[in-house]
Amino acid sequence: MELGMIGLGRMGGSMAERLLKGGHRLVVFDPAKEAQEAAVAKGALGADSILQLALKLSKPRAVWVMVPSGAPTEAALRELGSALSSGDIIVDGGNSYYKDSMRRTLALNARGIAFLDVGTSGGIWGLKEGYCLMVGGSLEAFQRMEPVFQTLAPSPQHGYGYVGPSGSGHFVKMVHNGIEYGMMEAYAEGFELMQAKKDFDLDLDRVAEIWRYGSVVRSWLLDLVAEALRPDPKLEEIQAYVEDSGEGRWTVEEAIELAIPIPVISHSLQVRFRSRQTQPFGEKLLSALRSQFGGHPVRKAK
Repeated sequence: MELGMIGLGRMGGSMAERLLKGGHRLVVFDPAKEAQEAAVAKGALGADSILQLALKLSKPRAVWVMVPSGAPTEAALRELGSALSSGDIIVDGGNSYYKDSMRRTLALNARGIAFLDVGTSGGIWGLKEGYCLMVGGSLEAFQRMEPVFQTLAPSPQHGYGYVGPSGSGHFVKMVHNGIEYGMMEAYAEGFELMQAKKDFDLDLDRVAEIWRYGSVVRSWLLDLVAEALRPDPKLEEIQAYVEDSGEGRWTVEEAIELAIPIPVISHSLQVRFRSRQTQPFGEKLLSALRSQFGGHPVRKAK
């Protein structure tokens, strides 16, 4: 199948390579020339702009957008929507907010352009292992794009699927990432507890390897725990500073809106916030309060 692709960063570039290996013809564009040249070297056809990319594709056209969520996606879709015409398909495979995807669908459908919001999971391992794809939007557009999804997925039978109408693909991916936050936090807390038990001097890398086989808590995330601990068992080269890319926040906001309790996911997001503070004001106040009512000593700031 012929496909246009915009955005060839770490994940987009890997997806392009997997599609090329699967026999698809790709026309690609990325403002970062190095990223575009890397895809061209693997067999893609380059374009100098989004408009040129659209002109190089045969109608009806299909273009996959893989750029950062927010303003970059908004700008790319606006320009692409002007370059395409009725009967074409746009796929947003990034981590866009599902309500934005619903809004964009209405705007593009008014011009006869179908829009698929595709939650994409797999990270940097997707080239080798395949990507999990959660597709929302027009069922007809999904069916047209299915050969592409089958190539990107772990197998033609597993790891991808149509989940519902416009916005549902990015909604399901949002919840997926919220669950991921909670699972990562559980592993982090458990391994911290074992690391603190100095009496046993536990080899955490060894523990992770044991748990990977037959354990109830085995998972791909645990495989990655083992990968992280192997070269640096005490993680001495890493700061305890954890970013969030937005999906966890959106998941918590949605839970509040629907009055659905998600304490584990909510807590895991709060822990990430706390990790970025070197001297949290709240903890300082706790120390001051203990001193006020109980005369407990405080540690003075240096």
